[in-house]
Amino acid sequence: MTQTHKLVRERQAMLAGMTPVLTEGLYIFCSTADPAAAAALAPKSLALFREAEGLALVLTHTDAAAHGFDVSLPMRRIVLEVFSALDGVGLTAGVATALADAGIPCNMIAAYHHDNVFVPEPQALQALALLQAVQRKAAAGMP
Repeated sequence: MTQTHKLVRERQAMLAGMTPVLTEGLYIFCSTADPAAAAALAPKSLALFREAEGLALVLTHTDAAAHGFDVSLPMRRIVLEVFSALDGVGLTAGVATALADAGIPCNMIAAYHHDNVFVPEPQALQALALLQAVQRKAAAGMP
């Protein structure tokens, strides 16, 4: 399959084009070492990663609660709409640093087409506004 989107590699261009979008829904990061639970939950998971301790999953709040996971830290997802190249340098650092400077924790998941930023639900709107400001600043050519 061929890539049809222009990939962006340069840090300033990635930040200028990131167009953060806050998606609907709440997500829970959880993990299971139970093979039966992993098999049942993998198809429902937004993302999964195999770790030495078990299968790490990103589930909807509803699915996580239904399976007995701790749901005390619901996260919102912000998709960065820029088509960042897998070998691009600086997007994750720029986003994570901006959020950290504002005291907002984040979990980044870089997928094939887009980077995804997960932030605690109560800080989601603040994080979105901050990332939009970072984008405007980068688009104006300011570091």
